[in-house]
Amino acid sequence: MLYDRSLLPALLAALADTPVTLLAGPRQAGKSTLARDGLAGSRPMAYVTLDDAAALASAHADPVGFVDGLREPTVIDEVQRATGLFPAIKASVDRDRRPGRFLLTGSANVLMLPNLSESLAGRMVILTLWPLAQSEIERTTPRLLEGLFAREFPSWRGGGGRVDIVARAIRGGYPEAVARADSRRRQSWFGSYITTMMQREVRDIANVADLAALPRLLQFAAARAASLLNMADLSRDSGIAPATLKRYLALLEATYLVHRLPAWARNATTRLVKSPKLLIVDSGLMAYLLRAADPAAIGDDPRVGSLVENFVGTELLKLAGCAPERYTISYFRTQHGMEVDFVIEDARGNVAGIEVKTAATVSARDFNGLRALAAMTGSDFRRGIVLYTGAATLSFGDGMFAVPVSALWSAPIAR
Repeated sequence: MLYDRSLLPALLAALADTPVTLLAGPRQAGKSTLARDGLAGSRPMAYVTLDDAAALASAHADPVGFVDGLREPTVIDEVQRATGLFPAIKASVDRDRRPGRFLLTGSANVLMLPNLSESLAGRMVILTLWPLAQSEIERTTPRLLEGLFAREFPSWRGGGGRVDIVARAIRGGYPEAVARADSRRRQSWFGSYITTMMQREVRDIANVADLAALPRLLQFAAARAASLLNMADLSRDSGIAPATLKRYLALLEATYLVHRLPAWARNATTRLVKSPKLLIVDSGLMAYLLRAADPAAIGDDPRVGSLVENFVGTELLKLAGCAPERYTISYFRTQHGMEVDFVIEDARGNVAGIEVKTAATVSARDFNGLRALAAMTGSDFRRGIVLYTGAATLSFGDGMFAVPVSALWSAPIAR
């Protein structure tokens, strides 16, 4: 099934004014489909994939000749497999700065590979395509991020409840996994995906002495997802030496398996916890790693809270990545333990907070962390919401609301 991707307008805008656009993101998130088929009706481009053995051999043997021989405008798919193309593309773009000449796709984050990103600095726009958002699966247009900063806060009415939310988290957003209704077939896909990532994607960008340690590290990361990253504890529990752990975790991040969510701070002197939180980029993959495949069987399992929080965090990343406005996402925690799961900040410095709760009821004390964030940010604070598994949008005064989790993919109700 071909999904309408919310990133398409930003991709078309980049192609209209920049010589090189890199469409990066996890393998199997839909980058090739968007580049090959999603642009067909609006901006057709020639297509070459470095998954093709002959094309890959040519790119390695003669990068300059490979680039000069392309029929433009061109999509070069899986460009991280031939990093020698970046200097050749740079030389070509320096001779001809016409916009939209090259659309590259890659399953490695070049921002974490400085020798690559620097070679095209000022010549390339980088866009991230995450796995499918729930709004893309449902073909809806949510307005949650915009609503957080709107003059009048919208209302949403939820549906499905806790079991539905957990089922969505377990399914995740990889198109191939979403297409598999049978949970056993979906679990089989996730297993094959991890094997492919370790044996191919990681090898494309680094030499790893102990390849078996990476799946083990990913499993330990899943068990700690949506919590503070403590490198000492992770090193001890995984049995991976601290220096090696740092490098391996960077590899998991560079290949879009994990994401570090930064701590929010308005200035360097604020006494806040600075360690990042760790998210698994796809909640379905996280559920597979936790062996949590059945939403009904999980019941009151304590892992549900971290799974749903991780799910909400990745949905927010997807919404922010394709929003017309620029939003940054972080989390808030004081040294006294006051915490907000997600802090959203817009380009003007306005702040909103989001707490996640897997229960169908909300009480005033669930807003304690949000009120601490409001006190610290003063006039910059716009709203605080608790996303919960109930059905109604409820006001708790002073810009605080309880909102159904489904607001992440549902349109607000008409007033």
